[in-house]
Amino acid sequence: MATHQEWMQRAEALRLDGRAFIAGERCFALSNETFATLNPSTGKTLAQVAKCDANDVDRAVAAARTAFDSGVWSKIMPAQRKAVLLRLAQLIDENAEELALLEALEAGKPIGECLGLDIPESAACIRWHAEATDKRYDALSPSGPNVVSMITREPIGVVGAVLPWNFPALMLAWKIGPALSVGNSVVVKPAEQTSLSTLRIADLALEAGVPAGVFSVVTGFGEGAGQAIGCHADVDLVAFTGSTETGKRFLRYSADTNLKRVVLECGGKNPQIVLPDVANLDVVAENAVAAAFWNMGENCSAGSRIIVPAAMKAQLLQKILAVLEDWKTGDPLDPEVKLGSLIERPHYDKVLAHIEKAKAEGAHLVCGGKATLTASGGWFVEPTIFDDVTPQMTIAREEVFGPVLCFIEYDDVEDAIRIANDTCYGLAASLWTDNVNHAHKVAARIRAGTVTVNCFGEGDLSTPFGGFKQSGFGGRDKSIYAHDQYCELKTTWLRLE
Repeated sequence: MATHQEWMQRAEALRLDGRAFIAGERCFALSNETFATLNPSTGKTLAQVAKCDANDVDRAVAAARTAFDSGVWSKIMPAQRKAVLLRLAQLIDENAEELALLEALEAGKPIGECLGLDIPESAACIRWHAEATDKRYDALSPSGPNVVSMITREPIGVVGAVLPWNFPALMLAWKIGPALSVGNSVVVKPAEQTSLSTLRIADLALEAGVPAGVFSVVTGFGEGAGQAIGCHADVDLVAFTGSTETGKRFLRYSADTNLKRVVLECGGKNPQIVLPDVANLDVVAENAVAAAFWNMGENCSAGSRIIVPAAMKAQLLQKILAVLEDWKTGDPLDPEVKLGSLIERPHYDKVLAHIEKAKAEGAHLVCGGKATLTASGGWFVEPTIFDDVTPQMTIAREEVFGPVLCFIEYDDVEDAIRIANDTCYGLAASLWTDNVNHAHKVAARIRAGTVTVNCFGEGDLSTPFGGFKQSGFGGRDKSIYAHDQYCELKTTWLRLE
């Protein structure tokens, strides 16, 4: 990997294009308005981005509908769509350094993670769904000898994808991979904080052969472009990843307009349960730190609650503190850095307010708890650990979405399960045990869409990802299951004479 200095030089040489991408070309918003996208590690402006509104969404949706109805993408051979998407994945790989740099600059993410994980995984996701394109079979029902009853999937039409800022390219890939694979047209609204990598991937999609109108990117704010997608009568489905509060708005938009399908992947307050039979706490500590602090805790599946027996707590806490010493906070362009900056000033203020509230409610601050590197002009927060947290405290109930981990003691396994499930969320959970019976029995009782045992993660591209309760519903990201939500299911009944 390049050095810190080399990444800084490459950043200086970048020519950033913040124009929207509609109907196969870069363009300004019809209003000609723009907004500044900032570097969260310095607080300085990176580029001006097109501030799209409902008029621009109308233009993108019209182009998407025209492309869909023409069949230029929706009705070509699946093998042809597969070839184009494989080419897009290849182009993402070939431009990985540029895309990684864009994400490090705009999202404050460590360059090592962007280049080593996020961008390669984005390409792999597109490639996985591309390979599935010509491998899905439809069915015949067992309706008797005088009937041919075909059960087929058809692309739903125009998909609106509204993305979060924490994993810009990867969440784009999670949406467009299956949506484009089955033949839809897609209009994407990236988070206003992180538009640049999505726009660049749209350029690459055109180069790969995705026809004009099939994939557009409208940049702007939630109350402008995002709401317009949610309310648009010619959008057939909205796939949203973000906060539960915003996800609920899309349900209202759907109810108030054309009853479009809505797929939500929302927040989480995810537990890490350590059972008393665990012998190797070193492995737990390594994974627990990654679960809580990876991507600065700006991760919907972050393991922000460690639920641990009182007798094991002190030892595990010391091991976690030792692991955390190797997690350097600093300039995201430094390859040695594991913790970059938070995304923006309002979010930074919110995370610090959560920390102050936890202290006021009686949680014991073990480490961190303060802003750091303030001279940079950026929004950095120290990795923070609280002990003596009770399940009723705000820090144990609300999603902080920052580098904050809390320790909660439990009495017995029943108590641990109760604490784990005592949340309005149900996205992910981790369980640590050396007993295979406990692994199966406890995992089955945890109300979460993904439960990892003796590791932290979200599965791989072959496993569905999504949540229970207020963590979302309507479908899943990743895996072959993601294809179904972007399709209509049709029965064609032919009676034979």
